[in-house]
Amino acid sequence: MAEQPKFDLTGRVALVTGASSGLGAGFAKALAAAGAKVVLAARRADKLAEQVAAIEAAGGQAVAVSMDVTDEASTKAAYDAAEAAFGTVDTIVANAGVATEKMAMSLSVEDVDFLLAANVRGVFLTANEGAKRLDQAGSREKQHGRIVLIGSITAEKVFPATSVYGATKAAVRHLGKALAREWARRGICVNVIQPGYFESEMTAELLESDAGAAMVKSFPRQRMRPATDLHAPLLLLCSDAAAGVTGSVFTIDDGQTL
Repeated sequence: MAEQPKFDLTGRVALVTGASSGLGAGFAKALAAAGAKVVLAARRADKLAEQVAAIEAAGGQAVAVSMDVTDEASTKAAYDAAEAAFGTVDTIVANAGVATEKMAMSLSVEDVDFLLAANVRGVFLTANEGAKRLDQAGSREKQHGRIVLIGSITAEKVFPATSVYGATKAAVRHLGKALAREWARRGICVNVIQPGYFESEMTAELLESDAGAAMVKSFPRQRMRPATDLHAPLLLLCSDAAAGVTGSVFTIDDGQTL
């Protein structure tokens, strides 16, 4: 594994949604390794316990909270639990999301609603609830609020079987810029990271297929990179060094959209 980038997040309280596996679990571990107290949020509480144990075994501080990002009451309860454990959450990574691998004519209304609920409403509720609490805690004076929305390169480039999924990620891209503008004077920086295709739980089945292999061959570098490529940009955006960075969209994809 490549050496972890050096960013000091000591004193920060970070909440990561979708932290039970995949990119979210990696984000939580990277934040903890950089010194943040980390709140891991997801619907699968049993999976969260495993991630918390791994962080603590490495010397970090972490707590698990159950959170359904599509539900406002669950989102508020998760923030309440986070505050009870570590205090005000000042660093929010809205990572939770879902995907389908269906062509448009095969998508049901239920599929569409499922994607919109998790990928748009869930991201909005996560960011908005966190921002409200940051504002009440004095972020305007402290200038310490950090929110990172996790989008996707499908917001920029059309890939097979990603019509509505890509549309939800385009919404995330716009939402990040709009919230950054709204909260510009509240001491809250909002940015978007758009990952490309990485080795993860979500992409494992695709990459094992013939279609996935053909897709990788179509990339300029014809390879897949580990998801740890995303950690340095994330840690930068969550750090004090990013005080002047807001409303930006970072595409991290090893050139896949070129």
